[in-house]
Amino acid sequence: MSEKREQRRGLGRGLSALMSDVDINPGKPEIETTPKTPDRLVPIEKIIPNKDQPRRTFTDAQLSELSESIKAKGIIQPLIVRVAPSDPEKFEIVAGERRWRAAQLAQVHELPVLVRDLDDQETLEIAIIENIQRADLNAIEEAAGYKALMFKFGHTQERIAEALGKSRSHIANLLRLLNLPDQVQEYVRAGELSAGHARTLVTSRDPETMAEEIIRKKLSVRQAEALLRAENQPARPKVVNMPGVTEVEKDADTRALEGDLSAALGMKVSVGHKAGTESGKLTISYETLEELDTLCMILSAAR
Repeated sequence: MSEKREQRRGLGRGLSALMSDVDINPGKPEIETTPKTPDRLVPIEKIIPNKDQPRRTFTDAQLSELSESIKAKGIIQPLIVRVAPSDPEKFEIVAGERRWRAAQLAQVHELPVLVRDLDDQETLEIAIIENIQRADLNAIEEAAGYKALMFKFGHTQERIAEALGKSRSHIANLLRLLNLPDQVQEYVRAGELSAGHARTLVTSRDPETMAEEIIRKKLSVRQAEALLRAENQPARPKVVNMPGVTEVEKDADTRALEGDLSAALGMKVSVGHKAGTESGKLTISYETLEELDTLCMILSAAR
């Protein structure tokens, strides 16, 4: 690795300079108003999306609106790209995938680009920052972006929060959403549930059923919280299929602890406390060998 690369491994280092290329109006539609001089024009077929782009949801209405703007005014704001690691003859999008998609709808053949020398970490950081500042990411996409920064580059929640201008609790609360069932996460991606609803569901015994009830009844976040409190009445012994053995349903505090530990580690954590004793079992589930390696490093560092 070159000395230049070594000097910019720190999260957020130089991002202010890199992000000066991105013209962002937080919360506003992506219709460009301030022209920037592109480095070059590139045939649209030579531009490819970034597979690690945190944003996965592009609505037809938004793309159609931007496409009409491009037809009328052209692309005023260049895309930020880098030479594609997989094919040096092509360019990978760092910021501006929606413009690229809308340009295809508008049948534009060449796009203005700013070519930057960026590594994988910087590419992901800029993609996350651009989308967050535009308020383009839903809660699940934002959480997945933070998780990628943690597991691909070994950053802590504190470092991410500091570099991206977020509170640590904001990062932790979003990461907890990744422990929700896939179907519930899909409801959030589709806009059927808000981030507030999703946070309420984290400590639910049956988040999928509760999510469906929230959607069906069009409950507010406050009403969803009331529904959760009703679910969290004192636990009653539940008989399992073993003679003489009972299992107590987990209370809200235990489920909250599981959520906090899961957010801290970025992996699913289950606490099995034996009723009437001070002992129990803590189970940490990993999905990839990379996550297992990260867990081993965390445990080794704690010794």
